[in-house]
Amino acid sequence: MSEQLAIAGGAPVRSGEFPDWPVFDGKDEAIMLEVLRSGVWGGYPEPGKYNARFCETFAAYQNGGKSGAHGILMVNGTVTMEVALKALGIGWGDEVIIPALTFAATGYAPIAAGALPVVVDVEPEAWTIDPKAVEAAITPRTKAIMPVHCGQVVSDMDAIVAIAKKHGLAIVEDCAHSQGKEWGGQGVGLIGDFGSFSHQSSKILTAGEGGTLLTKDATLARRAHSLIDCGRAKDDAGKEFTFGANFRLGELHAALLNTQMDRFEAQRAEREANGRYMEEQLAKVKGVRALKVFDRVTRLSFYRFIIAIDPEAYGNVGNAAVCEALDAEGIGCWVGYESMSDYELFQPHLSRMPVPMQYAKQMDPKSWHTPVADRAAKHEQIYLDENIFRAGKEGIDQAVEALLKLQRHPDALKKVAAAMAAG
Repeated sequence: MSEQLAIAGGAPVRSGEFPDWPVFDGKDEAIMLEVLRSGVWGGYPEPGKYNARFCETFAAYQNGGKSGAHGILMVNGTVTMEVALKALGIGWGDEVIIPALTFAATGYAPIAAGALPVVVDVEPEAWTIDPKAVEAAITPRTKAIMPVHCGQVVSDMDAIVAIAKKHGLAIVEDCAHSQGKEWGGQGVGLIGDFGSFSHQSSKILTAGEGGTLLTKDATLARRAHSLIDCGRAKDDAGKEFTFGANFRLGELHAALLNTQMDRFEAQRAEREANGRYMEEQLAKVKGVRALKVFDRVTRLSFYRFIIAIDPEAYGNVGNAAVCEALDAEGIGCWVGYESMSDYELFQPHLSRMPVPMQYAKQMDPKSWHTPVADRAAKHEQIYLDENIFRAGKEGIDQAVEALLKLQRHPDALKKVAAAMAAG
């Protein structure tokens, strides 16, 4: 019998399941029971016992095992970025430069803080914020840059830091995908003024929900702690109040992060080894490439592994149909984030928040020029599920074989695309 795509009735490349996520065992159950029995379930007083323990451990881990970094744990990885900007004194009338290829939260955070997000394009090899576009977008109102380290990549932080120093700008790193990554021996999230990490259920260090800010600046850390604890003063004299709200994370979630942290490095190392193997294998495949990981990345980690397809190698159908067919082959994947210029989850005009009302013209996507991000989102990017990279070389080989198999059946892919277009 001739080969058929699984989506057309053929046998899938992988019939078995990949490893489950999240991973838990009796240690997680025990610490949750410990918190339940303590009766202290919420986040007040802030930080709680398990909150403080996790923040100390995670900050030291991300800082290469050294002290000197501060962690602030809160409800999610969107609020983290809003709080970071507020702690830096950024608000009404200010501008924050963000990349066009990211989750909607990166754009939401400046708006929530009262600042205007200025969307710029990404560079073509790594799909990270383009330093040249950043430089061109700076105005007298610019106060911060928010580079995003999506998937396995890290933004060109040498270039971003140089631009920030030249213009006196703050840096808030969006590290939602990036627990464990290092750039030049320094953990990401501690290169700029703040680093924002997500602990949402699909992320690689998870408690279901939550987010952590990291900083090396003790004053900024106190401000962030105050902002998430209803403005309470956090200095020894009890005088440094802020205008804050309750963004605290409860002790049940914080406790779970401690046990998840215990197994994190082994998981990260496994993903790194298999990620590097994937890079080697994709280098042999025409029409597919792994995103460029800059040489300055000294420790690899990722939430999902991002690849770029050449639509011509797949019958010119684009990434949505390829993802549909890959899923049928047993290779879990996703088309990734939409470009900010055409993103269902980033429509600020639907709100009555002050920034989109005041700056409607600047926030009109038609005024943005982001061709690299637009092309990547609509045609090229595929996010491979992280559990492929916890299934040994076999999992990688099967993912590569599925990508090659799809290339052999362009007509079948065109039928998939047509069916998707027809609804």
